[in-house]
Amino acid sequence: MTVRAEDEEFVDAELVEDGELVRAAPAPRPLVDEHTVLRPGEAIPTSDDPGTTYTERDLYVSKETAQALEAAETEGSPQRQTAMRLFEAWCAEQGRVAKPCTTATYTEYGRHLMARGLKVTTIRHYMSLIRTSMPPGKKPDASLYQQLLGHYRKKNKRALRRKEAFPITLPYLVPMMQKAEADNRPIGWRDAAMFAFGYRFLGRSIEDVDLDLEDLTITDDMVVVWLAEDKTHKGEDQTLYLHDREDLQLVFRMRRWVNHLAEQGITTGPVFREVKRNGSIPSSETRAKTATKRGDYLRPQTVNERVKLWFAAAGLTTDGRPVSSHSLRAGGATDLGMNGATDEELEEAGRWKRGSRIPRERYVRPVKNAAADPFKKVPTHAPEAAQPQG
Repeated sequence: MTVRAEDEEFVDAELVEDGELVRAAPAPRPLVDEHTVLRPGEAIPTSDDPGTTYTERDLYVSKETAQALEAAETEGSPQRQTAMRLFEAWCAEQGRVAKPCTTATYTEYGRHLMARGLKVTTIRHYMSLIRTSMPPGKKPDASLYQQLLGHYRKKNKRALRRKEAFPITLPYLVPMMQKAEADNRPIGWRDAAMFAFGYRFLGRSIEDVDLDLEDLTITDDMVVVWLAEDKTHKGEDQTLYLHDREDLQLVFRMRRWVNHLAEQGITTGPVFREVKRNGSIPSSETRAKTATKRGDYLRPQTVNERVKLWFAAAGLTTDGRPVSSHSLRAGGATDLGMNGATDEELEEAGRWKRGSRIPRERYVRPVKNAAADPFKKVPTHAPEAAQPQG
């Protein structure tokens, strides 16, 4: 039998019903983006390439890991919690999703902060805290907000101004501690110890209140502090030796407070805690009913409030700069810088990064500038002395 050439063309064709179209398989798509890196001779991956097959086992974390992640997400720093609380409240008013937020929502909130006339440093700080609070892989693009901030910075010069905390140097600190101790009550003992420690430790208020009794060793002439990490030294522990001074009486004040805790059976956990008017320390069970996420640990805001209280009670005044818990850190740095401490000694004492300009520029230089008066070189003009004698 002879097969004609025109018949051979249909031997491998697929039979279809009338009106039905046969679609060819889609061409494979290149799977690349701007981050793809290929080695010489390596083929461009496409959608036809066999990929790794994942099962549910690869996608889920355990219940214990989920709980640990939840605790880590909710713990955060007080500043981050405040930033997110304000952001979430604004999103609720605007009918927007706060977490994870879109780039549009993030940008709009940045403009909202600018409309309130906040300082550039404050806006940048809040926006950074909000962005880092978003889930991994779902952080908004910050470029649009930063573009707005750059324009805001140029048009609002006052928004660049920083109002640093007033430095509580020893001439201010000693009267504050004495006033706190005047009534000889445990809450005054705590506050005096907290102020002396904050000044000598040169720490941020969150580092002060996060300190545990297990981290302290009080000797006859110093307080030894083990610090797991701080803002500058992440994952790097340190042992600090805080030598005593006659005017500061750090050892006496810390030992008096720690002994008061020990008398009530407290030898572990936070050093600085809530104190009742009668001098007793609320139990953990009592605190659990009303406590915040801080539990037995004081809030940094409490330190702030106590510093303001005793500064005013001692009859002290400032040069217009605000008094806050940060004033203790500023005071210690200022006293060191004004009395000949080198840059390296300042950096080490306050645990600033090597080469940081903060201690000199933020704490020492303003005091020197305020005290400097080049016009003292100009003789006092006395008109009466210039009059000719008759």
